[in-house]
Amino acid sequence: MMQSKNFTSGRIRAAHFDPESGQLDLHWDNKSVLAYKQVPQEVYRRLCSAPNPAAYWEDRIAEEYPKGTPVTKAASSGSEKKFSDLFGGGGDDAGGTSDAC
Repeated sequence: MMQSKNFTSGRIRAAHFDPESGQLDLHWDNKSVLAYKQVPQEVYRRLCSAPNPAAYWEDRIAEEYPKGTPVTKAASSGSEKKFSDLFGGGGDDAGGTSDAC
């Protein structure tokens, strides 16, 4: 079961960890997502309790674990789809409307 932690300050906004696969997805304040594989659960726990999670990431995660493909990035793609569904993105009519603006 995926574990998640949201951060209210600092550069890291959320961390999602899958204990079964050892994958850690980090969501940053600039909307990027970095993924790391083979991360021990203890490292995730320490990241979540660190006074400065970004500094802990830089010291203990960034160069220590192999990079992966974010699993939780799909959630942001889903919201982009919902946005276009709400406001009519992608259709021929939408293209004409934006030219008029």
